[in-house]
Amino acid sequence: MSAEADDPRSALARPSPFDQLLALIENGELHPGRRLRETELAERLGISRTPVREALHRLHAMGLAQQGPRRGLIITQISYDRLRQLFEVREGLEGMATRLAASHASGAEIALLHDMVAEDRRTTDGTRLAQRNKLLHRQIVQASHNSYMIEALRNLSVHLGLLSGSTYDEPGRLSAAQTEHEEIVEAIAARDGARAERAARRHIVEGLAIRLRMLARTA
Repeated sequence: MSAEADDPRSALARPSPFDQLLALIENGELHPGRRLRETELAERLGISRTPVREALHRLHAMGLAQQGPRRGLIITQISYDRLRQLFEVREGLEGMATRLAASHASGAEIALLHDMVAEDRRTTDGTRLAQRNKLLHRQIVQASHNSYMIEALRNLSVHLGLLSGSTYDEPGRLSAAQTEHEEIVEAIAARDGARAERAARRHIVEGLAIRLRMLARTA
């Protein structure tokens, strides 16, 4: 065993096995339909099978893992109905978070949002923009300054990590999403909560429409 493993401070610094699995789901390394083998995951994380088993139970309880066609768990595959339900909740929560951000965001937070969309306007790489999209949404939620909303959307974002591919791969979506983001930020900066919520809801609805088309092509 390494000296680092013997040092109790290293255990405190490391994310829990559950958080590590969540990260692997969110970055696409554990994709929908992937079989979850305790031994393989324990080796990958450098820990024993017991904490991995406990983490898998939590994933299953949260709906992020499901029983596979054979014995054992797989990463949950999003069905048409689950996708629709997920975006219904997302539309409501993010709409409200954006309205709250229009009321509670500080001047520094609004300046940061302006900087973020300006940087996005100069970026043409779809993969990088997909990553920045998550950061922008997260920053808007943080600007709501509502801890319950922040926690609810943090949990929801984990389920969004089950979605494969990117809506930015669709023709015209990069430009359309940029325009939608700019409209949201402008409404927040104007302290117009109703307008900000409407813009955020439209943005989520557009995303759902694209996701449904993507799902139909792979069904």
